[in-house]
Amino acid sequence: MDYEKVSAEDFGKSLRGIGLNLLVRDVRATSAFLEVLFDMGIHRLSDDFAIVTYGDEVFQLHGDGTYHANPLLSILPENPPRGAGIEVRLYDTDPDAAVARADSLGAMILQPPTDKPHGLREAYILCDDGYAWVPSRPL
Repeated sequence: MDYEKVSAEDFGKSLRGIGLNLLVRDVRATSAFLEVLFDMGIHRLSDDFAIVTYGDEVFQLHGDGTYHANPLLSILPENPPRGAGIEVRLYDTDPDAAVARADSLGAMILQPPTDKPHGLREAYILCDDGYAWVPSRPL
């Protein structure tokens, strides 16, 4: 699928399985964070929306203003972090390299790369919206 040219209707009809849509304050800033830190593909970037690809996976970013008629907007916390409790696990990203890039961006590192008993080396990096991005690799 050509994510740069697909219509909203055709894109919506193509979605299957479990979807991830993150509501963010600044779509462009979050897109830049994801692109630089995790080498994610950013498509159809605007102030309101972006399609994001990570390997074969696809998800969406929506700006707050796009949710004007959505009931979710009314329960978002006014003070960060809004994404508390959500981990976005990136099993194909080296946590050491991601943390090095995160440091250069001034991102909050909740946990440096650590070998875990469940067989992964992982780190926890917070974006400005409070979502925990967890780059992970098998030990």
